[in-house]
Amino acid sequence: MWTGNNRASWHDYSSRAIYHITLKKSPLASPFGVIDGNCALRPGVPGSPFLRAGALGLAVKRALRELPLIHPALRLYQYALMPDHLHMIISVEAPMDDILGRKLAAFKVRVNHYAGVDGVFAKGFNDQIIGPGRSLDVVYRYLRENPFRLAVRRANPDFFRRLDNLEINGRRCRVYGNLHLLDNPFKEQVVVHRADDDATRRRNRERWLYAAANGGVLVSPFISPAEKAVRAEAEALGGRLILITDTHFGERYKPAAHDFELCLRGRLLIVSPLGDTAPLSRERCLRMNDFASALASDRI
Repeated sequence: MWTGNNRASWHDYSSRAIYHITLKKSPLASPFGVIDGNCALRPGVPGSPFLRAGALGLAVKRALRELPLIHPALRLYQYALMPDHLHMIISVEAPMDDILGRKLAAFKVRVNHYAGVDGVFAKGFNDQIIGPGRSLDVVYRYLRENPFRLAVRRANPDFFRRLDNLEINGRRCRVYGNLHLLDNPFKEQVVVHRADDDATRRRNRERWLYAAANGGVLVSPFISPAEKAVRAEAEALGGRLILITDTHFGERYKPAAHDFELCLRGRLLIVSPLGDTAPLSRERCLRMNDFASALASDRI
């Protein structure tokens, strides 16, 4: 079992970097606001879904405007305030005198002050380090469309259960589960090669579980015992998964009990590319891994 504390052990959290940060509302605090607008309108169109901030939401927005007062190296690129959480893209422009977690704790204190209550946010935070291989535009879009996705999910709870002819990466697929996992900008392919040495496997495992513990999505057929072990650990952390499968959905298809429960919780999407009916073989496994790689790389 992974014993990490959700932080990237290889990273200096006082150094220059760009982060996607998620802060969750305390269960005892009031919602930050309510989703308003018409979910039939795409994001960016006047009247499309947005968060109408309440008193706590306004306190959060006020503290966000003052983020540089906590430390001058902190720059807020974009944020998305939702009823029960806050997404932020934060740039640390210069090395700081302390780790990022302490600055976020100071931000929470400032929100409490403006709200006039204690404990607006839950303890801790989730982070994703946005490295040079990650598109900021994809992350921006993910934040901008958060209210829209929530509004559509609330209006059409059954729509996100199954589709029989969805195009993904140029291929027609049957899918079952949470379609919004495709929009997540922090997808990581899980693939364990036979030639990987122990050090490589340890590094990859830590990277994958860090992503799973911080709101990312692991993508894989999860075929080998080592890949299945990573899946089990990710699930234990509350992680989310996209499972590439060779199972062909019949008219009455429903996943096995465990996978079905994960789908109901919004933590799993099962993807079955159409047209690949050959017996399971090494070549077919490689094709599924190639598909997972393209999907995780946002080439969709």
